Amino acid sequence: MNSNINTLKFFAYSYLLFLYSPVLLLPIFAFNDSTIISFPLNSFTFKWFAGLTEETYLQESLKNSLFVAISTSILSTCLGILASRASARYKFFGKKSILSFLILPLFLPEIIIGVALLVVLMQLGLPLSLWTVILGHTLVCTPFSIAILNSAFANMDMSLEEASLDLGETRFGTFKRVILPMVLPGLISSLLIAFTISLDEFIIAFFLTGTETTLPVYIWGQLRFPAKLPGVMALGFIMLLLSLVLLSLFEYFRRRMNRILEDQSNVQFDNLFKT
Repeated sequence: MNSNINTLKFFAYSYLLFLYSPVLLLPIFAFNDSTIISFPLNSFTFKWFAGLTEETYLQESLKNSLFVAISTSILSTCLGILASRASARYKFFGKKSILSFLILPLFLPEIIIGVALLVVLMQLGLPLSLWTVILGHTLVCTPFSIAILNSAFANMDMSLEEASLDLGETRFGTFKRVILPMVLPGLISSLLIAFTISLDEFIIAFFLTGTETTLPVYIWGQLRFPAKLPGVMALGFIMLLLSLVLLSLFEYFRRRMNRILEDQSNVQFDNLFKT
């Protein structure tokens, strides 16, 4: 038994090392005073980070990516709420087929989705812009939101909703005061996963972006110039730190929210059935 556990730990640690060892190169070369990404290293420097503040095109690309990611996360989560709510609460003809169709983008190559959307938009005569990128990212992120929120709505206690309606509360009031707080961790997870996917997505943004590029498209353009590669490494290191901070904050608030919602659920259940 101990031998099997040790073997499993060995494979787990080996997998983590293989997966994250390339990421460890980011801080090494981000502070290296050389335009050549290779060993041995030169002297320590901060000039690549200082150079990022002078890149106005980088700053505009970052603003565009944040706008696209925030818009995509909100739209995907709203669509996921509608689909998950209908799936968990109601029975209707073809429900499984419809849900399978909604999550189909998960199994399609992104390059196929990007080319198909580009052809459709060109046929409709719509100009490429950040809004077309948001459209493509929403199509890709909505299945993830549905998968997360479908679990949140399915695990919700329906008796609380029914008790609220029996006591005279409207459907909107019930959704706002009873349902929404209970699925809030799922909503936060959906927003974060859609935001992360949209912020990192390159292929669809490459096909659908116009003159206003996103951050991944900007980074791809910089990779064509060897002198710009250390700056890209510095930018990647900053994004890595921000991702770790965001992940830590999300995990902290997720655990705290779960404890709060568990207590609120018990209180709501007692209040709804008080005479």
